Amino acid sequence: MKALMKTTKPATPATVEKKWHLIDAEGLVVGRVATIIANLLRGKHKPSFTPYIDCGDNVVVINADKVRFTGRKMQKKVYYKHTGYAGGIKETTPAKVLGGRFPERVLEKAVERMIPRGPLGRQQMRNLRIFAGAEHSHTAQNPEVLDVAAMNRKNKVGA
Repeated sequence: MKALMKTTKPATPATVEKKWHLIDAEGLVVGRVATIIANLLRGKHKPSFTPYIDCGDNVVVINADKVRFTGRKMQKKVYYKHTGYAGGIKETTPAKVLGGRFPERVLEKAVERMIPRGPLGRQQMRNLRIFAGAEHSHTAQNPEVLDVAAMNRKNKVGA
């Protein structure tokens, strides 16, 4: 007697349904909100997740300049970059980046480092829009508001 096979068909670009999500990052921890955003961008929350297809959703993040770090990471954590020249290593802290001209880069880089590298990862990162303030230009898409703070409270042990 042959058992029933329970298989799902892989998603194709034509069958993927993309939704819009809005996340208010005010007061949220950078790493925790970045993992949620990365999973939404990749589409891992969908039953039709296919690793080699862009089946993720579009994500709009507001108040990215009001994210927080735990402990003393705001001053102690160090971001490095290299200019390409000998001795051209540069370092900065999250406090300097958040107080600078583009504070949304802290969250953008945190999400980017959780997405796979390559053409698919770059395509998925194009579905992320981050705004430093409370206003955004994607109201016409009617994004669904996600309460990330409640999701974090629900997933904590002992809560």
